[in-house]
Amino acid sequence: MLSNSQYSASDYQHTLKDSVTIIGRGLHSGLRVIMTLMPAEANSGYVFMRRDVTPLRAEVPARWNTVVDTRLSTTVANAFGTRVSTIEHLLAALSTCGVHNARIVLDAPEVPIMDGSAAPFVGLIDMVGRESQAALIQAIIIDKPLIVVGQGKHASLLPAAEFSVDMSIDFDDSVIGQQTMDIKVDEAIFSEQLAAARTFGFQEQLDTLHKLDLAKGGGLNNAVLIKDNKVLNEEGLRFKDEFVRHKILDALGDISLVGASIIGKFIGRRSGHQLNNQLIRTLMNNEECWHCVPLVEHRRQNQQMQWFASDS
Repeated sequence: MLSNSQYSASDYQHTLKDSVTIIGRGLHSGLRVIMTLMPAEANSGYVFMRRDVTPLRAEVPARWNTVVDTRLSTTVANAFGTRVSTIEHLLAALSTCGVHNARIVLDAPEVPIMDGSAAPFVGLIDMVGRESQAALIQAIIIDKPLIVVGQGKHASLLPAAEFSVDMSIDFDDSVIGQQTMDIKVDEAIFSEQLAAARTFGFQEQLDTLHKLDLAKGGGLNNAVLIKDNKVLNEEGLRFKDEFVRHKILDALGDISLVGASIIGKFIGRRSGHQLNNQLIRTLMNNEECWHCVPLVEHRRQNQQMQWFASDS
């Protein structure tokens, strides 16, 4: 075990320096949402607190095993049935920007969708900053490959020296078509290349969902909408491959529910929230495929291996 003197600030968990509040609307509920991101204790992870229900039933931990619904978004719930949905964009921002512990207070059953991306949440984190805590960052090291398959889709985790994502999507609509992105993910890359990618859908699907009393907050201000092989948003796309970038963003939020940094390669082939969560559940239920160590120890072991390889 390394001594405390050998650790740097980047080896420790972080929380927010201060609380910050944002107001928006739920994508599916259409409800106005006031959400406050707050500092939280080390090793507590992400915990939602619903102000609109009784205190006994209000706390909803965001964990891989509290996911109860993956249709259209990722939803977590507690033992009382209190739910919080559309959590993936916020958790992608928190986890990738190095906020390991946060308390998230909101007065509705859904995280506000904002502009359909994670960029507004990254802005909030940058605004208040982060504070180091007295606990080391933990890492799950993938030792053996895992794969889950379903209806022409699959998702997998492979051993690797660092975390990266290889995502492919395939749509009949020519605006999207086939898109692939293989990218190492860290805070800078996330902020510059992934965070601003918006959720997307087809106008006819949105019309149908509205008739079913769903996606009541969805529109051109918080999603890329497509109709007749054209993007309806006047400003167009933020990236030429914005669609696959957003799928990576979604996966990062879903993967963060494992509660530790993952060292390995995530591969998604047309994967979505359901398959992402199924992969993480499979991972956690197959302990022979991974081990957990402080992230700093993995980094130093990896550096030593590279040094020996270059010296031989």
